[in-house]
Amino acid sequence: MPSAWQKRRFVESVRRGKVVSYPTEAVFGLGCDPLSSDAVFSLLKLKKRDQHKGLILIASDFSQLSPYLKPLPETVMLKINDVNQEPTTWLLPVQESVPRWLTGGRETLAVRLVQHPLAKELCELAGMALVSTSANVSGCEPCKTAYQTRLKFRALGVHTLGGRVGVSTKPSRIIDPLLNKQIR
Repeated sequence: MPSAWQKRRFVESVRRGKVVSYPTEAVFGLGCDPLSSDAVFSLLKLKKRDQHKGLILIASDFSQLSPYLKPLPETVMLKINDVNQEPTTWLLPVQESVPRWLTGGRETLAVRLVQHPLAKELCELAGMALVSTSANVSGCEPCKTAYQTRLKFRALGVHTLGGRVGVSTKPSRIIDPLLNKQIR
């Protein structure tokens, strides 16, 4: 488990617009401040990912996501807050002010209330939602350990925080609650 000092350094890196890496429910994630265009475009370049795909935001609680989202019906909020053990990413309607680099030009944003204890704590310490995408080059296997992540991304300036990934063996399911449809 990382020390308090390591966690503070991690949060400072996020606030300075750096790309960071951390364990999530299934794999290591690459993340950054979602409102830092420099950080987001650096992350996309590291992954060789098309900016039109959009990105996922993780948060420790819904209040970190609400600035990005349009108000939601109570029935949708009940679904989102009915947290089970399966990591779930929700496609939700965005405020018009949300940058296109997050949505990929869509009218929805992919968001997840993160369940991994360290990733959740990092969102709390940073006081914000974080961009979160698997630590890999697009089309390649994602990193599952801090060691793999450091080998692949350290020379590229990515700050990796150690820890163990969760027990999930597959990516989070993706649900559009307004259409009542599972996408993945």
